[in-house]
Amino acid sequence: MLQRSSYLWLVQRALEEDIGSGDVTTQACFEDDAIVTAYIKAKEDLIFCGGQVARTVFYEVDPAIRVEVRAPEGEWVLSDDILMTATGSISSLLAAERTMLNFIQRMCGVSTLTARYVAAIAGTASRVLDTRKTLPGWRVLDKYAVSVGGGHNHRAGLFDGVLIKDNHIAAVGSISGAVVKARSRAHHLLKIEIEVESLEEALEAAEAGADLILLDNMTPAEVARVVEAMQGRCKLEVSGNVSLERIQEYAQTGVDFISVGKLTHSAIAKDISMIIAEGELF
Repeated sequence: MLQRSSYLWLVQRALEEDIGSGDVTTQACFEDDAIVTAYIKAKEDLIFCGGQVARTVFYEVDPAIRVEVRAPEGEWVLSDDILMTATGSISSLLAAERTMLNFIQRMCGVSTLTARYVAAIAGTASRVLDTRKTLPGWRVLDKYAVSVGGGHNHRAGLFDGVLIKDNHIAAVGSISGAVVKARSRAHHLLKIEIEVESLEEALEAAEAGADLILLDNMTPAEVARVVEAMQGRCKLEVSGNVSLERIQEYAQTGVDFISVGKLTHSAIAKDISMIIAEGELF
């Protein structure tokens, strides 16, 4: 569930950044602030995401704007489908336009890319996870968009999950030492996950008591060998340059999770536009 309070500050900052002291173009073009209706349309097929955020943008500009979200959140829509309508003063709608589109274009991009990854491994037991490779300040929205696209969220940040990575291991001195130390110091309700790069390291981590093992930059064949050797002793996650073309190979190994940084660091914004019908002002 997306809480308004978790992203409101971001919407307010984005509007401040864009509008500043006022929309000089609209002020120059219109003497009368007529009431019009704007249509927000998809210009390509996409998974719709962000209707709640778009509504918030409009309301922050002008609480009198009436917004109707027509597209179901998390559903495929087609090019030329109307996603939303917004009725209000021309100056308010134009002031909100770019910021509103910036939010939903990115969110739809993340949700659509995620949906394609999820579809690629349909029928397997693997789950697609996101990572912390999110746009700074957008963590909540990026992870929400992943969930809307059918993916699952990894830890939200450094505060809610133990994930021992290569630099932690290097500083402690060994995989087993890092797991044992983390187990002795972390809160008892936290799972201990550790990143490894080989079958031998995975076996060492399991012996030390890791709950989850992250198999970093391994080939599908290497992952399959680890899955076979572990025999379900702990959960296994694949990470590192997992492409859409190869994700099914990884899922077929029987690994539990596949984390994909591309979902949030490389998602392409979807093509969406806001259109005020010609003649609305007359």
